[in-house]
Formats: sequence, structure tokens, C-alpha cells
Amino acid sequence: MAYVSFTDVRKEYRMGDTVTAAADGVSFEIEKGEFVVMVGPSGAGKTTILNLLGGMDSCTSGKILVDGRDVSACTERQLTEYRRHDVGFVFQFYNLIQNLTALENVELASQICRSPLNPRKVLERVGLGERMDNFPAQLSGGEQQRVAIARALAKNPKLLLCDEPTGALDYVTGRQVLQLLQHTCRDNGRTVVVITHNQAFAAMADRVIHIHSGKVQKVTRNPAPLPAERIEW
Repeated sequence: MAYVSFTDVRKEYRMGDTVTAAADGVSFEIEKGEFVVMVGPSGAGKTTILNLLGGMDSCTSGKILVDGRDVSACTERQLTEYRRHDVGFVFQFYNLIQNLTALENVELASQICRSPLNPRKVLERVGLGERMDNFPAQLSGGEQQRVAIARALAKNPKLLLCDEPTGALDYVTGRQVLQLLQHTCRDNGRTVVVITHNQAFAAMADRVIHIHSGKVQKVTRNPAPLPAERIEW
């Protein structure tokens, strides 16, 4: 059985008599420990699919399985537990608490889950061992994104879900963040899903899921994914 499985998943939004399907019969599988890139143009439905996978939204129909758990059948309370313990989120904007240090931001996340990692060690792993006592305003954009990644990793999640994680960064810093995410996957066996509109990122993935108009256009596998440091866009 696949680690992650979407089967004919639909997510509909209704406004008056108009029904819009942001996810329209989406089906795909992801294996444990894969680095996955979900690519498609803006408005294709990528974020909707990521929100469904992360338990931030519920599907209208279909089935979502993660590590044998039927996420699509969870109650609101069960989804809260799932988000808290099983999923780490990284967004385009860092969403750090400005009056807390880098270490305190990471500690805050580690306090809400069952088996957290040591916040100091996680910050050291992402290259911020010397910056953990700095506040977000004292950090560069790339450093703030590293804090956000450390905060997600400190929860020791089953899934690391990243929504346009380089969108607010320059090219050099963005590539460093991609390296960190790829190494997180390779070194720790973490299942990482990155959504992006940037087709160049596909070359670094084990599995590429192409999304268009709320549907899976195709799924491809890379027999030899490129290291992130060789990606150019």
C-alpha cells in the first residue's frame, strides 16, 4: 500500500447556484521517503490539494489515506490531532512570531506534539546554530525560512508539506532552501511534498505530479533526480 493515496478526490465550493471544483477527481500515490514536487500554474488547484493532504480542509468526496489512516473520514477534532502530530507545514511567508527568538519559535511548535525533536539540534541542523537567539527582524529572509523549516521539523512529522517555499526568496537563497528540503528528505527518510509553479523544480523530485484545472494531468518519476544545487531557473 502506498504511504499517501488520493482516490478520486473532489473539493467543491458553492456560491449561490454556482459550484466550482477546486479539486476535480484527483488521484495519485506517494511512497514513504519520497521527495515530491507538485507543479502547475497559479489557480490549478495545487494549494487545495495540499490543504486536503494536510488536514486543513475536508474533501467533498473521494478518499485520502496517509500511512493507513483515512484522513478523509476524520472528524474536526481528529483532523486537529492529525495536523498537530503528523504534518509539518512550510509556507511562502514565514509566519514567525516576531517577539520570540528563533529558538522560541521552534520550541513553541515542539511543545504541542507527541514526540518532538530537540529544538536546538534542529536549528543547528538547518545551519542556524549561531542565530537561535536572534529575533525574526534580525534575520534575513532565507534565515527566517530556515527557522520556519526547523519549526516544522521539530514536530517530527510524517509529512513535510511546503507551499511555494522559495516564493519570497531570491535565486541564491531559494536554492539553499531547496537543498535543505532535499537533504531533509534524503538524510532523514522524511516524505516531503513541495508545490510550485516553477517547472524547473521537477528535475530534483523523485515523483512529479502535474496539476491543471483541478485535475492530475500526469504523474512522472525521475530515475535520477538532480541535486538541488544543480537546479537553475
